[in-house]
Amino acid sequence: MNENDPPPHLSSRRDFIKTSGKIAAVGALAGIDLPLVHAAEDNTIKLALIGCGGRGTGAAANALGQSEAFGPRKLVAMADVFQHKLDGSVKSLEKKYADKFDVPKDRQHIGFDGYQKAMDSLKEGDIAIFATPLAFRAVHFKHAIDKGLNVFMEKPIAADAPSAHRMIALGEEAKKKNLKVAVGLMVRHCRGRQGLHEQIEKGAIGDITFMRAYRMHGPQGSAFTDPSMRKPEMSELMFQISRFHSFLWLSGGLFSDFYIHQIDETCWMKNAWPVKCQALGGRHYREKNIDQNFDHYQVEYTFADGAKLFFYGRTMAGCKDDFSSFAHGQKGVGVISLGSHHLAKAGKIYKTQDMKPENQIWSFLKTPDEKAPDPYEMEWQDLLEAIRKNEPYNEVERAAKASAVTAMGRFAAHTGQEVTFEDYMKNEQQFATLEQVEKMTMDSEPPIKADKDGKYPVPQPGILRNREY
Repeated sequence: MNENDPPPHLSSRRDFIKTSGKIAAVGALAGIDLPLVHAAEDNTIKLALIGCGGRGTGAAANALGQSEAFGPRKLVAMADVFQHKLDGSVKSLEKKYADKFDVPKDRQHIGFDGYQKAMDSLKEGDIAIFATPLAFRAVHFKHAIDKGLNVFMEKPIAADAPSAHRMIALGEEAKKKNLKVAVGLMVRHCRGRQGLHEQIEKGAIGDITFMRAYRMHGPQGSAFTDPSMRKPEMSELMFQISRFHSFLWLSGGLFSDFYIHQIDETCWMKNAWPVKCQALGGRHYREKNIDQNFDHYQVEYTFADGAKLFFYGRTMAGCKDDFSSFAHGQKGVGVISLGSHHLAKAGKIYKTQDMKPENQIWSFLKTPDEKAPDPYEMEWQDLLEAIRKNEPYNEVERAAKASAVTAMGRFAAHTGQEVTFEDYMKNEQQFATLEQVEKMTMDSEPPIKADKDGKYPVPQPGILRNREY
C-alpha cells in the first residue's frame, strides 16, 4: 500500500478518537461516493503556497502527493519575500508534481503583499497554505477568511498571549463560515499516537502522575545568529526574517518553534493543559551570538490534579542528543515519541516503569518490519477528507492553546518567575503588533533593533520579571 493512499484500517479505529482525535479521524475513501462540495466546476481544489521555505515546500508536497481518492488538486500560486526561496520551491515542486503544478511566472509573487495576490488566484473552498514565520499568521488568516478559503497553517500560530487571543477569535470567525482549518501539529494525526491515546484513556497505565519530554541536539535552523551572517545588501528587516528562529517576534524563538510538538503531544495524552509552570534557562559561551535565544531550558508544568510535565530542551553542539516523550502512570509507562516526530519505535506501553522488552504489553506496530503511516501525510488526508465530505474541521483553538502553553514555559524561563496560565494569558507584551505586520514593506523597520554593538535584547531573568525583553 502506498502511504499516500487512505489506510484501510482507519474506519475501524474511529470509535476511539476523542476530543482532538475526533478532528483527526479519517476513514477509507476508496469506493465511497463523495459529495461535490467544492466551488470549482471541475471539482479541483486549487492551492496557494505562502511561504516557500523548506516547511512550506514540504507541506505543498504533502498536499499534492495524496492519492486521487482525496480528489484532484493543483498548486496555482506561490508567494515569498525571498526570490531564492521561491525559485527553489518552484523547481522542487514542478519537478516532482508536474501534472499538479500550474504556477506560471505571473502567479509567482515576491513581496509582503504577495499573500494577497496568491490568494486572489483561488476561489471559495480552495486551500491557502501558510508557512511563513508566525508573525504573519493572523494577517494571512484574516484575508483567507474574508475570501472564504480553507487553510492549512504551520505551527506555532502565536508567540505571545495577545496573538493567541487574536488567533482564537479568527478561528471562531472561520467556524461561522464553515471553513476547514488545519494546523501543522501533525503528531495529533499519527495513527500510532492515536492508538496510544486510546490505550491510556482505557487505563492501560493507570492515572498519569508525571510526564517527561526531551529535545536536545545541536544548533538547528536559524536559531543561533552571529554578525558574520549579515549580508551587506540585506535590510535589517529582511536579515531578521532570514534568521527568523533567532527573533521572538518572528517565531517565538527556538523554544516555541522546536518544542511545541512535544509539549502538545504530552498534554494530549493527559487530556488537559497545565495550569502553571516554573522554568530556568540560560546561554553558555555564546559571546559572539546576537540572537535572542537561550541554549538550554528546563520547564516544570503543573496540571490541575497536581500531575507534572518535565520538559528539557538543549541546543548545544557536542552534548548528548535526546528526542523522546513519555507518560508515566500508576501502572506503567507509555512511550509517546522516540527519535523523531514519526512513530518509529514509539507507540508502546510497558507494565512497569522499567522499559525492558519483557515488560512491554502493547505496541501499535505489530511486527518489527511494519511502518506506521507518516503523520505529515495523515494531517493532509484528514483535512482533504473533511473538505470533500463537508464536515466540521477547525484546529485553531487547540493550536492556539498549545502555542500559548509553550510560550508560557518560555516566558517562565526568560523571566525567572512562576506563572499561571490564567495570568500569562493576561500578559500584554506583544512582540509585534498587528498594525506593524499589516503595513510591512521591504523598506519597513522591524519591531526590534540591534544596539550599538550589533546585539539584540535578550531575556534577563529576575531583572525583567513581567516581559521577556
